[in-house]
Amino acid sequence: MNQVLVAVMNKTRGRFLTLDWGEFPEYESGPNLVEQKSILNPIQESQGKELWASVKTGRNQASGSQAHAYDERRESHVVEFERRFAQMIAQEILLLIQDGYIPQVLLVAEPQILCIVRQEITPALSTKLQVQDLAKDLNYKALEIHEHLANYHLLPVRKRIPN
Repeated sequence: MNQVLVAVMNKTRGRFLTLDWGEFPEYESGPNLVEQKSILNPIQESQGKELWASVKTGRNQASGSQAHAYDERRESHVVEFERRFAQMIAQEILLLIQDGYIPQVLLVAEPQILCIVRQEITPALSTKLQVQDLAKDLNYKALEIHEHLANYHLLPVRKRIPN
């Protein structure tokens, strides 16, 4: 039974991990974070020319005249793309919570994405569900993520059984 869902997110990827205690926890190292699913941000995959008509921003020059600056509002588009990806992550979290009994969710992301995901999932969550968060970008392997989260006292420390 998985009792903790750990969602590790950044601008390019959302990873969903659960704690696996093993069949015989007293004889095995653990618990171990196991990645259940991963989603990629479709917008981050199409950067530069594929996303924008012109890669350079803020300049327009007619033939034979001086260049003048203008604002393309690319930054507001990028923020909107990030918001949409955060909504995708929030939907995935809600689906994973519905599939099994998970009383605790741990959200780990950079502050901007974390804020959006919390706004999206909070209204749909049960009052019995415990949600914790950590505003940090942890782009590591599952074992390293577990170690970082245990150092913050958000997950149990992984015990090691000698071979």
